[in-house]
Amino acid sequence: MKKILAVLVEDKPGVLSRVAGLFSRRGFNIDSIAVGETTEPGISRMTITVEEDSPTLEQVVKQLNKLINVIKISNITEDPAVSRELMLIKVQAEPQNRGEIQQIVETFRGKTVDVSPDSMVIEVTGDDEKLEAIKLLLQYYGIKEIVRTGKIAMVRGSKNSAGN
Repeated sequence: MKKILAVLVEDKPGVLSRVAGLFSRRGFNIDSIAVGETTEPGISRMTITVEEDSPTLEQVVKQLNKLINVIKISNITEDPAVSRELMLIKVQAEPQNRGEIQQIVETFRGKTVDVSPDSMVIEVTGDDEKLEAIKLLLQYYGIKEIVRTGKIAMVRGSKNSAGN
């Protein structure tokens, strides 16, 4: 099962490298990692998705807590949360197929963000199942390229990743 960690860190050079290096040295794979600013100046938030069992994840959390720039780690896997990922898909789009492709995009509440003579770039936001579903449908037309951001997640309600 995929686990989601919300990690608050000091916004300093090299922090991302140290966090990723810790996973690498332990032989753990990061499925996705997204980093961005928070409401606190000088503090960033990492959302890290990994496929590890609970005892292994506990070891990783203990090691992360030893890193000097790590402020707080929350395992939000079991918390009620909203999670999203952004995917850009460049799909082969001959003029005669564009209407069909656009219907698929609209069905998934996506957006066409670029059109060229032989392709379209589609933007879709959602959970993993939604992104995989639209990808499956667009494969028929020929996918040229895919770029994904990695998952971001936020706990529902008044609780936040800082434990407040």
